[in-house]
Amino acid sequence: MNVDPVRPEPAQRLGRQPATSVAELSHIGLALFIRNGFDATTVDDIAEAAGIGRRTFFRYFPSKNDLAWGDFDGLVAKMHDYLLALPQDVPLRVAIRSAVIEFNRFPDVEESFHRARMSLLLTNPTLVGHSTLRFAAWRRAVAEFVAHRLACDVDDLLPQTMAYTYLAVSVAAYERWLRDDGAVLIDVLAQAIDDLGDAFPSVGSA
Repeated sequence: MNVDPVRPEPAQRLGRQPATSVAELSHIGLALFIRNGFDATTVDDIAEAAGIGRRTFFRYFPSKNDLAWGDFDGLVAKMHDYLLALPQDVPLRVAIRSAVIEFNRFPDVEESFHRARMSLLLTNPTLVGHSTLRFAAWRRAVAEFVAHRLACDVDDLLPQTMAYTYLAVSVAAYERWLRDDGAVLIDVLAQAIDDLGDAFPSVGSA
């Protein structure tokens, strides 16, 4: 997702335009992670490759770890709004399925970047640890929707159980997708969620 351009800092590198969006900077960082390894790549390396200063980097991302996630926070906020905007007559399970599919829908040109991103996030020990905070925000969005629909507290057992369950199903689908270069992410996610519904038909059917 593009953001408003940030004014470049002095002494830009010659011969290229500086990165001016979250997506551009994220792509540059991912390319360096793939080439040099996540742990060996520094913020300074990314800033230099992007043609920006170190201070400008931190206007886009709080840390190198956060760059690997791209605009995850923005996508979670959109998913939250998407869920709350759905008509009340859409069954709970159908609503969450739809939201998860839309949350993970990316243009074809982004597929290679997204594969690289998710491979890092699910396998690099540093990023796996960092994912605790990120996934908490995702679960919160789902749990708030479930609590809203069921007129209960977001911290009640059922909203939290459903949030954790759909996150686990999504992660399982991603791991399956990463093992198969020919798989279509949306199809794998849909199958995983539908399989969950077949196994537990009464959960979220209201």
